[in-house]
Amino acid sequence: MDEPSLQDRYAPTTTCFGCGPANPDGLRVKSHLRGKEVVASWQPEARHEAFRGFLSGGIIGTLLDCHANWAAAVHLMDAAGADRPPATVTAELAIRYERPTPTHAPVTLRAHVISADDRRATVDASVEAGGRVCARAQATFVAVGPDHPAYGRW
Repeated sequence: MDEPSLQDRYAPTTTCFGCGPANPDGLRVKSHLRGKEVVASWQPEARHEAFRGFLSGGIIGTLLDCHANWAAAVHLMDAAGADRPPATVTAELAIRYERPTPTHAPVTLRAHVISADDRRATVDASVEAGGRVCARAQATFVAVGPDHPAYGRW
């Protein structure tokens, strides 16, 4: 994935723990648009483990939330014909953990919008390891206005 990530392109100064390029202690997810799907590869470290060799469920939740949020934001941007994504926040997130997620190799994050209107998008997302789905999420994100603290974050 040679082109800049969505985060680097649209939010280089964001300090979000999950996806902020400017957070040196964060996870720094790098999401890339591939057709209608948003994809990322992310390498877990021992500090992200719940127990030896396996990723923490909280970290998995953060990965899914941030990555799916970018799928929603880019979809809303494209649908509006805008040149920048709207600031979107999580309205709902449901995660299903299907199997332990190993940390010895990169995981793949996938997300795509399943429904949307002019300011809300619902996304299906997954975490895969070794070609197997380890966790799935369905999440809804809402574009916020100037009265919200997240407005203008990217």
